[in-house]
Amino acid sequence: MNIPFEIHRAPGTMRARVEDLRRDGRRIAVVPTMGALHEGHLALLRAARAQADIVILTIFVNPTQFGPNEDLSRYPRDETGDLAKARSCGIDLAFCPEAAAMYHAGAQTFVDVLELAKPLCGASRPGHFAGVATIVTKLFHITLPHVAVFGEKDYQQLAIIRRMVRDLDFAIEILSVPIVREPDGLAMSSRNAYLSIEDRRAALSLSAGLAAAQAAYAAGERAATTLLAAARAPIEAEPLARIDYVELRDAEELTPVERVEHRSVLAMAVVVGNETRKTRLIDNRVIG
Repeated sequence: MNIPFEIHRAPGTMRARVEDLRRDGRRIAVVPTMGALHEGHLALLRAARAQADIVILTIFVNPTQFGPNEDLSRYPRDETGDLAKARSCGIDLAFCPEAAAMYHAGAQTFVDVLELAKPLCGASRPGHFAGVATIVTKLFHITLPHVAVFGEKDYQQLAIIRRMVRDLDFAIEILSVPIVREPDGLAMSSRNAYLSIEDRRAALSLSAGLAAAQAAYAAGERAATTLLAAARAPIEAEPLARIDYVELRDAEELTPVERVEHRSVLAMAVVVGNETRKTRLIDNRVIG
């Protein structure tokens, strides 16, 4: 039996509601987001709908995962539009708290997945993944899910959450959903809203680089240096794109690989735009 759609903003009332639903034997799925929903998020919600009796969407722009010079203040927000999109996917509950409700004054406790958080985005965004792991832990405690759904575009984040769930013995299944792309190959992202027409064109160099590396692998190439050169070439040829990193890593441990002999992830972060307008985009492809 379906329940009427509800919005909760206080952690205590959200948790109490879910406790009631669990006592009734309902299977709970949660999709944590920072809002600004696009088709990639909706794919997560549809996957959650197929997994559970009750689907919870969380919308919270988490301040602890933004650095001092990052885009917290201008991160796109559209709660009304987000909830309308989410309801079209059949969600049952939305948890939309304020920052003061999620972080008590003087809070000193954080969750840090040590080694997996060091490379890739962790190297250029120190503290980011401690913020991610902490807020996801809090959301798990508040929403009490049986299953949580995440996208594969944030590959390192997904690996960290999987490890955190294993290491801390959360009784939660982590389900991942493949990257959703625009027809021209651009990975869907809330930050795509920042892109000008010129930036949008330049951003296609990311998926072009991934495709070039995949083609080289399919032709028999296994050396990381050659595959990485193929991935970098379209980006380096784009004047409005600057590489943060392009790396090949073990798909589970995120350790560097010299040859792709097993499942590996080709991950990249690229800053797109001119000196006054910059957007950092990430993308990846699993090969091997």
